[in-house]
Amino acid sequence: MANILDPYRAGSSAVHRADARVKLALAVAAIVATAALPAGAWPAFILLFAATASLAILSEFGVAFTARRALIALPFALAALPLIFTTAGAPLGSLHLGGWTLTATWPGLERFLSIAVKSWLSVQFAILLTATTRFADLMLAMRALHVPRLLVVVFSLMWRYLFLLVHQAKGLMTARESRSADAGMKTGGTLAWRAKVAGGMAGSLFIRGYERSERVYQAMLARGYDGEIRYFQPAPLGARQWLALAAGIIALAAVALVGILFG
Repeated sequence: MANILDPYRAGSSAVHRADARVKLALAVAAIVATAALPAGAWPAFILLFAATASLAILSEFGVAFTARRALIALPFALAALPLIFTTAGAPLGSLHLGGWTLTATWPGLERFLSIAVKSWLSVQFAILLTATTRFADLMLAMRALHVPRLLVVVFSLMWRYLFLLVHQAKGLMTARESRSADAGMKTGGTLAWRAKVAGGMAGSLFIRGYERSERVYQAMLARGYDGEIRYFQPAPLGARQWLALAAGIIALAAVALVGILFG
């Protein structure tokens, strides 16, 4: 189960060995820089894709590893689809829907495609971060970068008990299948019956999760929990780590400048 849910992929590449604090800072900076690029900054988009492809190769994953997985962002980019028809500019074509006429424009299409590409690139940076960094190291990096303590604790506990919740959900599904099979070994019934059973399973899972959270919290308080999860403090960043961080920031600034000048 952990292998399915855990995005980390063990390796010995230079990206895997890099300090988690440096990787987290650069990933956040890359995502912010990508989001801040103007629409139509295609030279900058190409440079950013070249960066993700290079990092994927250095990580020994291959370009397709991040490019394919990042496609999950594209359906969410469809929320920007109305921009094609609401942005002023040179008309591209018209779409007639009953009494409505929607006119697509080139600037609108460019804005929509830019949003889709920026989402795709940003997810690639996030995938590279989580695939090359252990979760515990990522939590340490967050605290080192002064991410709010409560937020880090929520992330840590959520991740720790996510696998248990999935295991319980699979147990409920197995129990449902074993109690709903007929002589032909087919499960289920009508759509209404399935919806009712699914609702009952969701409610049961919520109650179990809530009760377990209360027991876990009381046990943590009994053991002296004060809102902070203790980790071994990482060593201070060395000259090499600072140099890598500075080089990454400068490269991202150069890409942003290219996007502004040639976008």
